[in-house]
Amino acid sequence: SVVEIITVLVFTVDYLLRVWTADLEDECYAGFLGRIRYIPSFYSLVDLSSTIPFYVDALLPNTDLASSTFLRMFRLFRVLKVEGRYGAALSLFDDVFYEQRGILGTAAFVGVTTWIAASSLYYIAERSNQDMIYCGDGYCDDDAVDKSLCVTDEWGVVDCTAAGCPPTELYPEPCYNLYRSIPLASYFALLNLFGEFPLIDQHGFWGKVVGTVVAVVAVMLFALPAGIVGNGFETILFRQREERLLAEQQKQAESGDGRHDMMVKSDSGSWCGVLYNFVHDDVVDHFINFLILGTTVTFLLSTTAYFLARDDILAAFDRFAFISVIVFTVEYILNLICIGEDPHYAKFSGRIRYMTSLLPMVHLLSFLPFWIAVWYTSSLPTATNLAFTYVLVSTLRTCRILKFERYTRAFTTFDDVITKYSDLLTITGFAALIMWIFLSAVLYLSERDNANPDMQMYYKTVPHAMWMTLLNLSGESPLCFYSTLGKITTGIIGIFATGLFGIPIGILGLGFEEHVDETAEDTPDTPDDEGEAVLGREIIEQEQNGTASEKATFEFVNGLSGRESIFVEIFIYIIICLTVIIGILQTVSGWEDLFHGFEIFAVGVFTVEYLARLYGAPADPEFGSGRNCFSARINYIFSFYSIVDLFAILPLYITAIMPEDNWLDTYGDNLRMLRLLRLIKLDKYVPSITLIDDVVRLKRKSLAVTCYAAFTLWIIFSSTLFLAEYRDTTDGIDDVPVYNCDEDCTMSDRFRSALDSMVYTCIHLTGDYPVVEYSLAGRFVCFFMVICAVGVVSVPSGIIASGFVQLVESRTKYKNNESTALDDDWYEVQLRELVRSNRGPPKSRFGSKVDDMQNAVNDFLNGKDNNGVTEWTCFSGTSRIFILTVIVLNVAAVVVESMPEVDRAVGNEPGNFFDVFEIFSVMVFALEYILRLFSAPKNREALYSTAVYATTFFGIVDFLSTAPWFIEHGLIAVGLMVDSSNETRIFRVFRIFRILQLEDFVVAFSKLDNVFRTSKDVLKATALMATVIWVGCAALFYIFEAENPNFRECDDSIPLRGTLETPGCYDFSTVASCNEFYGENMCEQTTFMNMPDSLFYVAVFLCGEWGLVDFTWPGRFVCLFLCVAGIGLYAIPVGTLFDSFGAVIGMVEEEEEEEEE
Repeated sequence: SVVEIITVLVFTVDYLLRVWTADLEDECYAGFLGRIRYIPSFYSLVDLSSTIPFYVDALLPNTDLASSTFLRMFRLFRVLKVEGRYGAALSLFDDVFYEQRGILGTAAFVGVTTWIAASSLYYIAERSNQDMIYCGDGYCDDDAVDKSLCVTDEWGVVDCTAAGCPPTELYPEPCYNLYRSIPLASYFALLNLFGEFPLIDQHGFWGKVVGTVVAVVAVMLFALPAGIVGNGFETILFRQREERLLAEQQKQAESGDGRHDMMVKSDSGSWCGVLYNFVHDDVVDHFINFLILGTTVTFLLSTTAYFLARDDILAAFDRFAFISVIVFTVEYILNLICIGEDPHYAKFSGRIRYMTSLLPMVHLLSFLPFWIAVWYTSSLPTATNLAFTYVLVSTLRTCRILKFERYTRAFTTFDDVITKYSDLLTITGFAALIMWIFLSAVLYLSERDNANPDMQMYYKTVPHAMWMTLLNLSGESPLCFYSTLGKITTGIIGIFATGLFGIPIGILGLGFEEHVDETAEDTPDTPDDEGEAVLGREIIEQEQNGTASEKATFEFVNGLSGRESIFVEIFIYIIICLTVIIGILQTVSGWEDLFHGFEIFAVGVFTVEYLARLYGAPADPEFGSGRNCFSARINYIFSFYSIVDLFAILPLYITAIMPEDNWLDTYGDNLRMLRLLRLIKLDKYVPSITLIDDVVRLKRKSLAVTCYAAFTLWIIFSSTLFLAEYRDTTDGIDDVPVYNCDEDCTMSDRFRSALDSMVYTCIHLTGDYPVVEYSLAGRFVCFFMVICAVGVVSVPSGIIASGFVQLVESRTKYKNNESTALDDDWYEVQLRELVRSNRGPPKSRFGSKVDDMQNAVNDFLNGKDNNGVTEWTCFSGTSRIFILTVIVLNVAAVVVESMPEVDRAVGNEPGNFFDVFEIFSVMVFALEYILRLFSAPKNREALYSTAVYATTFFGIVDFLSTAPWFIEHGLIAVGLMVDSSNETRIFRVFRIFRILQLEDFVVAFSKLDNVFRTSKDVLKATALMATVIWVGCAALFYIFEAENPNFRECDDSIPLRGTLETPGCYDFSTVASCNEFYGENMCEQTTFMNMPDSLFYVAVFLCGEWGLVDFTWPGRFVCLFLCVAGIGLYAIPVGTLFDSFGAVIGMVEEEEEEEEE
């Protein structure tokens, strides 16, 4: 095009001029040789990449113009040179990696090891899963292929000829399992480790087990490297900013921010002064607040199907809105007339300043669009049929909720934050923008010809690609069927770019949180006695009432009367945990009566415990203080723990005494789910749930400000997203029969009302985007949610989490009257004592020759200690490198052997390459293990003990490096397992865990016990709460969503909807009734089928990943709870482990550096 030619000519002339004047930029570029040195410089290569592709396409035939001109996107990096931003950004990266160099290597080892382990486990669990077969890369329509007809051979090659997708010359394997090899599984495992589960509803049973472990534990370990880089980047940025602003603090303190938020009363007796005082009177202000809330609520309700069918109610809503608009108009005009009474807004310039400030502009939006719509349409906007003008003006009117800003100053601090951190936001925001555009172009290039039509749709142009890339950079991966280049790119985005892209968003959130901490400082309920305010008085310090037997019973059931009562407490712990596990397993089809006898026994134990607590209630200071025995027991019966205890035992008694054919036939399963509340019984021993009210009181001021900000953003974005999507009938989605759409559904079927929009918006505000089929307007709204809202909305959850940690640590310090820092474990105490005493190894009972041999072997394996410096001989150093090489080659062999094409080429005949290499490796590792056992009495790290070495992390890992091979061949020898079977493949894959032997070279996992001990107090209090949230919400989802037609599949012969005589798939209230009518296995529920299934999905949800969103309304309320509070509370123990792991590893690195110095 002409524009292209002119652009390239300009870039060419620009480059030639830069080469000509290169010596003026730097003297090293002077002369002809200097110009040659300039050409391979960074900016020179950037300039060349923007012009050479054009000339290549112009001079050479049959070139791919789109592919080559893509290189011009590198021209974006030249913009980084403006105002020296490139140098500043580059130096920041240098500083981050330099300061974190020690811990970063260890964290990277942890992350890579976790990734490889998760990939291997997924490979084992899913390689035979029919639901994981994918046929979208060839000529077949993946949705049209019946995967149940496909066959997988012993090598893992899939043949779907029977399903209508046979191999061809062009596509020899059109269908394949997404987990057919460890390399393929590694991409999906990587997404899961990012917290993304795009295939959440396709996992098999064992895949869900692995996914649950990944969601609960592995995500935290894998996030260490990215978290360290991101935190280091922010730390250095803030440090540099503080250094630059240190000299300006005095000037800033004197100048102030010039903000004027609080209205003052007028002392003038003029009519204007009277009018000013009237407009700002508290009664008028409360009336306006009532109208604001009323118009917001009536708008949200008017979009629902129930109210849309009630013309009388809609008419009342319209009248209320019309009156409110008139009041808002009059209020604005009166404010404009009398605002001069405020000295800050005096004169004409003051009124202009008032009109252009935030709240008056929001005020204007509440009525001006309404009058414009009246003028343009010659009619009043009404709620009938949800006309676009009505939704538009009502959406703009909801912004008036920002009026409450004057009481909290939550949003008006954003300009303070932007001003305060403008330099940081400029550097990081500009880099994020460049990264976004560049990566969008890369993914456009890699995916525009993707065989999958969905992938093509989202990457058909660079602007289209920018939407999905924005989600990728925000930590989302809603799509997963990328090409190889696309997988590499999205993997890089997840590992590196996401943390960097999120820095400017994080700065806004941190700035907002900093303001909240400064302006809403929280204090305990009793400022003069913080310990008492946090803890209350210990129960044993309080005066006890009751008879001697009541006191003895009370002390016994509370573990206060000696060793026997403690054993009873532990026994109750075990019974509670076992009954919860049994209750979960009994929801699986066919296991309904599993361990029913144990359930009866447990209820008997809980009944005795309850009666004992009831009898001892008068001796409990909480219930018996100042009361007689009768009132004390009544008070106990209606207490929190008593109600929980009753829920733990009553379902069994109700089921036993009720006659047959009653309401229990319908609701019996739900009643039995109350047994899971037994988990809360543990709260009386490890307080956690009951601390929530203490946390809220402790952080009440901060929560008031941040919750207002989060709620306001939720309302505004919900209304705006509804406006953008409620008429979107072009972007298709899956069938949602619960929302009255069986076929050809679109986004308008999801966004039927503003209340529906609130659910999806709440999920988006947590940072997750399971719904991506938005129109251009919807994507525009989501962009602002990603950039502005996510960091702010997450602040309340962060405050609750920090309050919980603060409260638990305060309790621990108060009870122990000391710091919560914990000493090392027994092993480290003994090792430190050995080092301090400088005690040598004991003599061998077998004589001096054995001593000499043990010392020689120990020096060979572990090096020789010379004044704190480990020295290696040439032979021992070479052997150490050899062991390292064998470990790495073993990991590589397992990965390569999992590839069907390689495995088939090598074959399974005895003596094949992999078998020979495995025997060689086992001999090497077994020999090393034997030598380490032999030399352990001379190894100080093993405390001069063979038994100690065998039970340390290193000894266990060394043992496990060979044990699977001997177990496998032992089972084959006795005939319990066939060689080359799937079972033997599992043993072979477990060789991947030999990577843990690298712990000899990088200290990481062996410090896990330190990590748990460091965070023990917080973990004890929060792990129970996290478990209750996990199990409780899983039970609720199971109850509410187990029969959700949105997650139901039926045989093709069954119509989706039918008649009274012949109901369709979605007409049945339960899957069982559908199968009863049409035959066994004709209808199937795909999700929330039982409690283990529900636990998997909720574990993923609690990671912040909503792979399923089209719930029923009860399920939506559970979803909202998890979004608002559950995810933040659940993340506390994981976050505590994260911090402790980083701290422990960091201390180890520092100690090693000090030793080296």
